[in-house]
Order: sequence, then structure tokens, then C-alpha cells
Amino acid sequence: MPKIVGILLAAGASRRYGADKLSQCLPDGEPIALRAYRNLAEGCDRVVAVVRPDNQALAERLQAAGAEVAVCRDADLGMGHSLARGVQVASPAGGWLVALADMPWILPSTVIKVAEALRGGALVAAPVFNGQRGHPVGFAEALAPELIALQGDQGAKSVIQAHLHQLMLLDCDDPGIFRDIDRPEDLLPRQCKNPIC
Repeated sequence: MPKIVGILLAAGASRRYGADKLSQCLPDGEPIALRAYRNLAEGCDRVVAVVRPDNQALAERLQAAGAEVAVCRDADLGMGHSLARGVQVASPAGGWLVALADMPWILPSTVIKVAEALRGGALVAAPVFNGQRGHPVGFAEALAPELIALQGDQGAKSVIQAHLHQLMLLDCDDPGIFRDIDRPEDLLPRQCKNPIC
């Protein structure tokens, strides 16, 4: 069975938040990045967390939790550089599940579903909730050259677009697939009728 590696992108500058948001705590007291890591680890054989060179505290915290840590010296140049760095460090692999460290509400069951799609032969796979595509996105081993060549701040959008006809969409009951944290108010509980919000 192919090994699936999670790539946790944790190298952002938190400019809109105004502080290191990934070390901030969720209402239950767990740091944002650690929850995102634990959820990703549920469906992956290993997880590589990509961090900024100036965030040693976050790197140590993620390592202590069990993540492998890769420093991206070009993090300020955009998410594409961080993703490329993660895939380089996490190769070879049967595929990669790319998740954002500021998205701690993705359910482990969603991560497992995307990982299983890759193990089953999907080239690109992503979860969908109420018709909207979200994270994490899975990429098969065949896409390694395209992922490693990424630059700038678009992440893997260009790779997804290039293979849109082969994108496997996976229905899930998980609004966490598109809920991220950009500002302090994003940590507040949402008014939602769905109990998993």
C-alpha cells in the first residue's frame, strides 16, 4: 500500500492576525497548529510540517508532537515555495496530503477519506461540503515534478487546474474543510445550526 505523507503548511507570516496565530490556542486550549497536525496525522503515514526559519518555537512544538519539521528559507516568497519544500523533504512517497496549519477544524475522518482516495489510485483528490471544494487536497506521486516546481503564493492551484478532469471530489459532512483562521475573531465560536461547526 502506498505511503501517504501529510504536508502541513505552517510557514505563513500571520500578517492579518497581527501575531503568530499558529501558536494561539483554540477555545479548548490546544494550539491551532497542533490541532491541525493531529487531524492530518490521523490519515497519513507521516507528517512533514513546513515552518519559517524564524519560528523555532513552533518547530519545536510540532516536533514534540511527532511531526517532522522542514524549514523553508523562501517562505516569504509564497506558499508555492513552502509546498515545494515539503514535497522535496517528504519524497519519495505514494502521494501527499496538503493541509494548512491555520485550518484546525478539518475532521480526521475527512483526512482519512482523502488519503484513501490516493491509496486507491486517485491522481488528485479533495473534499466537498455543500458543493464547495476545500482542504486538504491530495496529490499522487506522479505529480511530484509539478509540485516541486511550484513558486509564488498560489500554492498548488495551478497543478489542480492542470488536472481538473482527473480531480476526484469526495463528499463529506465537514464545514471545517474551508474554515481557516486569519484574524483573532475567527477563533470565536460560530453561530451555526450544524453541531460540528
